[in-house]
Amino acid sequence: MENEKLLQPAESLALIESMINKAKNRFSENGQLYLLWGWTVFFCSLFHFIGIKFSLLPHPEMVWMLTWAAVIYQIIFLSKQKKKEKMKTYTDEVEAYVWIAFSVVMMLTIFLMAKNNAFNTMYPMFLVLYGIPTFLSGIVLRFKPLKVGGIICWVLAVIASFVWFEYQLLFLSLAVIAAWIVPGYLLRAKYKNENA
Repeated sequence: MENEKLLQPAESLALIESMINKAKNRFSENGQLYLLWGWTVFFCSLFHFIGIKFSLLPHPEMVWMLTWAAVIYQIIFLSKQKKKEKMKTYTDEVEAYVWIAFSVVMMLTIFLMAKNNAFNTMYPMFLVLYGIPTFLSGIVLRFKPLKVGGIICWVLAVIASFVWFEYQLLFLSLAVIAAWIVPGYLLRAKYKNENA
C-alpha cells in the first residue's frame, strides 16, 4: 500500500511528461504551412522581380494574387487539422494568436502603405513583420532555426532599405528561404523522425 502511494506521484509525473512530449511532437508539426508560405512568397517575389527587370508583363505585381490560393489551401488544411486534433495545448493557442496578429498587422500595413503611397518602404517593412511571428514561433516551439530566421528577416530589412525597390524583392526571397523554407524542411524532418 505504501509503495503504491509512492509510485502514484512518479506515475503522475511520467503521465504529464508523456503528454508534454506528445503535445511537443504534434506542435512541432510537419512544417507544411511554413513551406507553403515560404515557396509562395519566394516564387511571387522572384517572378515580380523578373517581371519588373525584364518588362515581361504590364503588371508583374499581379503575381501576388497567388497568395489567395495559399490562403484557401491554408484554411482547408487547418480545418482538417482541427478535426483530427485531440487536445489543444497552451502552446498551440499562443502560436495561433501570434500568426493571427501577424496577419492582421500585415493587412493593416498594406492598407496604410497603399493609402499613403509609401510603396518604396513596403518590402523592408514586410521583412520586419515576417521576423516577428517567425522569431516568436521559434521561442514557443523551442526551435532555433525559426529564431535565426526571424533575426535574418530583420537584418535583411535594414539592408533592403538601402537598395532600389525592385531589388528589395530579392531580399524578400532570401528572407523566406531563411525564415520559412529551411525551417519548414527541418520541421518536417524532425516530425518524421519523432513520429516514425
